[in-house]
Amino acid sequence: MGITRDFTATTFIVQQHCTLLLLHRKLCIWVPPGGHIDPHELPHEAAIREVREETGFEVKLLTESGWLGHVQVLPHPHCILLENISTDHQHIDLIYFACVIGGQLLYEKREAHEARWYTWEDLANSEIAEDIRVLGRRAIESYR
Repeated sequence: MGITRDFTATTFIVQQHCTLLLLHRKLCIWVPPGGHIDPHELPHEAAIREVREETGFEVKLLTESGWLGHVQVLPHPHCILLENISTDHQHIDLIYFACVIGGQLLYEKREAHEARWYTWEDLANSEIAEDIRVLGRRAIESYR
């Protein structure tokens, strides 16, 4: 059998020149909120839903939707990553940037051990993977 792939959405949340990372319960790595896109769910809706479920925050994506005549233009992700999850499984991960517009930090303890705001400088910590460091810094820069 070949490689299986799932679509996922991940959001780097920015507030006061920091981005929020969660210490993933299963993987024990620092990651932004995100998860699988449900069947029939639009990618940007999944990004917003995952943030709400995992952090308690309501967010506004950096890019917005619009219309071209009768055709809707969806908010575009900053980038799309192809992530190797195992030898035969990958995630096609749509990466979004967002800012907090409501709610309070109540991270989902079944999903994460801890939540922490990281500054540009904090992202240099060796515990942060390169893709998270680079994208976290890009997100912070996008809101300066």
